Amino acid sequence: MKFTDRIYETAKPIWNQSHHHPFVQGIGHGTLDIDKFKFFMCQDYIYLIDYARLFALGSLKADRLDVMQTFAQMLHITLNEEMALHRAYAKRLGISESELTNTKPSPTTIAYSSYMLNIAQRGSIKELLAAVLPCAWSYYEIGKKLSEIPGAMEHEWYGEWVQMYQSPEFGEVASWQINLLNEFTTFSSEEEKNQLEEIFLNTSRFEYMFWDMSYQKAMWPLDEK
Repeated sequence: MKFTDRIYETAKPIWNQSHHHPFVQGIGHGTLDIDKFKFFMCQDYIYLIDYARLFALGSLKADRLDVMQTFAQMLHITLNEEMALHRAYAKRLGISESELTNTKPSPTTIAYSSYMLNIAQRGSIKELLAAVLPCAWSYYEIGKKLSEIPGAMEHEWYGEWVQMYQSPEFGEVASWQINLLNEFTTFSSEEEKNQLEEIFLNTSRFEYMFWDMSYQKAMWPLDEK
């Protein structure tokens, strides 16, 4: 069994909860409150800034040119394609570019980004990959499942989102990370694999928390309402 098959099976209960979360299902069925989606898009936009930094760190830590190129390509896709979708949505949703870029991160956004950056800066390239993989991989899985719902890809507000994340091009981003992690863990000890699995599970948990945070539009609990 490949290492990513193992961690996929371990994380499946968490991923299933994400797939069936009312925020995710609301996107697929077109029933999600648009204000919740606006909140999500703003938080996801600033999350992607730190997500891109992880790919820059991956290129820095790589000891092979082809791996550096792969991380550089993922950095390009995140900064110039995925974030472009967010900017386009923001414009259609009436969110100004200033409002988007000056979004205050929620506690969940801070915790998720900080955890991944801490792992990436302190750890190995394998630990970095284990941390970033759930984002691309689970989004592709969600995109594929939502695309099976009649009308999901044609919805006025959410169709373009589903189209992007179910696309083969986005699937390639996840595949690059999966294949690289499998290659790098070929000769890893069981102790190291256990550590990588825990990182993968933690960021899978953060993915669920991000959906739930967006559904609740949850910011700091002590802020004035």
